[in-house]
Amino acid sequence: MTPFEQITQHIILASNALGLSDEQKNKLQTPYEIHQKTLPVTLAGKEEQLSAYRVQFNNARGPYKGGIRFHPDADLDEVKALAAAMAVKCAVVGIPLGGAKGGVAFDPKTYTGTEVEAVARAYAQAMSEHIGVDQDIPAPDVYTNPQIMSWMLDAYEKKVGKSEPGVITGKPIALGGSLGRDTATAQGGVYVLKEFVAHNNLDISATTVAVQGFGNAGATAAKLLHDAGYTVVAVSDSQGTLYNPQGIDPIAVEKAKNEHKSVTGLYCEGGVCDLEAMENDGAQVLGVDAVLTLTCDVLVPAALDNVITAKNASEVQAKIILELANNPVTPEADAVLYNNGVTVLPDVLVNAGGVTVSYFEWVQNRQQYYWELSEVQDKLKKQMVSSYHTLRDLVQTKNISYREAAYLVGIGRIFEAMRLKGHFTTQQ
Repeated sequence: MTPFEQITQHIILASNALGLSDEQKNKLQTPYEIHQKTLPVTLAGKEEQLSAYRVQFNNARGPYKGGIRFHPDADLDEVKALAAAMAVKCAVVGIPLGGAKGGVAFDPKTYTGTEVEAVARAYAQAMSEHIGVDQDIPAPDVYTNPQIMSWMLDAYEKKVGKSEPGVITGKPIALGGSLGRDTATAQGGVYVLKEFVAHNNLDISATTVAVQGFGNAGATAAKLLHDAGYTVVAVSDSQGTLYNPQGIDPIAVEKAKNEHKSVTGLYCEGGVCDLEAMENDGAQVLGVDAVLTLTCDVLVPAALDNVITAKNASEVQAKIILELANNPVTPEADAVLYNNGVTVLPDVLVNAGGVTVSYFEWVQNRQQYYWELSEVQDKLKKQMVSSYHTLRDLVQTKNISYREAAYLVGIGRIFEAMRLKGHFTTQQ
């Protein structure tokens, strides 16, 4: 299935469980607006025509909200899927926003900062009539960052002729960004895991964790979990997996990755590894995908989508999967994992810390009053823990998975908002 078909399947299952009509189901899985543009930009001295997208999936619960990614594989199907997931995510954690997503088919890693800036400004100008502080609020996503958001904000404000910091979140602090936004996605996921571990009477000090992906979210999660007393036994990136059943120090790994461009740089440079040091430490360097099937209690997919599929799901040894990435487990793999007794804590709850603190940033921009870090984190914890409890109650009373519970809650809340606004001809 395509990414959008996968998300649609979850929406349909939840809609069926809620007893919705065909008309209601169709409207719940159909984007409200799809904007496609062509951005004329000069790259490497050549005029290029880049495909750009903004999918505004549903705004029944509030203004559209969602990131913008710069990625060579960005296409309409992927952006639609991410926009739908964002709508559900905002509903699951109870923040009054809808769901949207944006993308440009472009690899910023292969161009200069000036060229990336040109793409960012072109996107903001092209989409300016479709975004706004009460209309649609973009944010960073894959291969975009606070600097890129700064360029977009400036281009938008010049286009509309006024200051409007709340139109974009994930900004630098100097431009109205929120404290705690850079770690919010990982921090929110850690709050959820801590609640799950406590409710299941697990010993944190005896709980082992493997983290797939060592970007911002994965590296931050590894450090937070290590500091909380969990034993991080494996981390991976696109170059390989570092495994040590005795435990790994994520700070040392982060330093090695910064110096050698990979987590394996703790022991290896290029294809040459210090075998003696590895043997003394009890460490191993394994293949990229090995992290997914290692012996551990908690597996944290924090990189790409569709990494756990029907082909490898039966090999997963973890008993808990904390989905920090978007859509890392396919629907077919979900069924295998559930039958094998693996608890999947789903992305639409686990990684919602990012959009939750983006919402906090938007609120602060609107009132022009800014909160201390401790206040942001307290509010984030309250939001994530409360949302987890809601899903846990459904899991226990209905004997369903956490993903099923999340979509029941999310789709139920979106449906109710649409019903109250009169968006259906058939009422319920």
